Amino acid sequence: MSSSVTIDHEKERDVRIGIRGTSTDSETVTGNEAEPESASYMLKYISLFALVAQNAMVILVMRFVRTRGGDMFMSTSAVVMSELLKLVSCLLIIFYQLGSVRRFLHHLHENIILQPGDCLKISVPSLVYTLQNNLLYIALSNLDAATFQVSYQLKILTTAIFSVIMLSKALSKVQWMSLVILFVGVSIVQLNPENSQKANSVGQQNRLLGFTAVFISCLMSGFAGVYFEKILKGTKQSLWLRNIQLSVLGFIMGMITMEIKEGDRLRVNGFFYGYDLWVWLVIILQSIGGLLVAIVVKYADNILKGFAASMAIVVSCIVSVFFFDFSLSFQFSFGASLVMLSTYLYGKYVPQASSVKHEDFVNGKVRPV
Repeated sequence: MSSSVTIDHEKERDVRIGIRGTSTDSETVTGNEAEPESASYMLKYISLFALVAQNAMVILVMRFVRTRGGDMFMSTSAVVMSELLKLVSCLLIIFYQLGSVRRFLHHLHENIILQPGDCLKISVPSLVYTLQNNLLYIALSNLDAATFQVSYQLKILTTAIFSVIMLSKALSKVQWMSLVILFVGVSIVQLNPENSQKANSVGQQNRLLGFTAVFISCLMSGFAGVYFEKILKGTKQSLWLRNIQLSVLGFIMGMITMEIKEGDRLRVNGFFYGYDLWVWLVIILQSIGGLLVAIVVKYADNILKGFAASMAIVVSCIVSVFFFDFSLSFQFSFGASLVMLSTYLYGKYVPQASSVKHEDFVNGKVRPV
């Protein structure tokens, strides 16, 4: 059998296992193999539990490492390491699906090396995600974990707006109402005077700077997520392959950002200055977030993903009360309840004719894998 015929057969197998299928289909993300109903049911709730834990833990641990005493690590280096771990994870997934080194290398060469123009399109969301990830460290250096977790749900609003503008997506009346409720809820939380005074009294924290960083991050998350979806809908490359492109470009842009922002400190202290187990935990949690979302896309639905985001807010609030001296006032509780209600309504009342896919890339995490 000739080499070209072999490659054609491999391409057909790629389609069957989801490597080259359209990535906006949830079947493409994790393969098309049928699974027993009981196993699927169990995996649905295991994946949701893992997503809740990851969403809450990454914010809480990030807040802890940015406000504790001692040597402070460079946030830009943590972003670079997160991109590197995501790159390795996606490479391993594709290698596992293809099953041989030759097919793995051919797949990467054909879809990345031979398509520089395609990689150039990916550079736009890659740059946005890199800047967004750096902004999240600024936000959590100036906002408590619970307030950040609630405020960051504004990404649902920004994603919806960009989806309507860029993808002509239709929203139901209830979804529009839920977005209004979301905005009101976040506004109530941010106008909470008790936590505002406490935040400003801790170290050098600036609540206004923190919320500004969150708001810009939400804008970036919405734009990049919808832009990324628009690219995915027009190509045959898989979500894993796209995330390899994102991670490679994100790694390069992260290195450039680190050099511009902290070049002198980098040369004096070194790349891993201030790193310990807690910092590595933040990096790992950020890296696996996209993988968990991909699993939830297959085994759960949009309502349960919204439920996971709401539960993450509850967990963050409870942990913040006991470990971060956070005051759970009535005003904060009311605003957070509105945010959780809006998240549930937005996921439940999806127009039947539309397909909500953009949340798969931004829900509960700074970016795709």
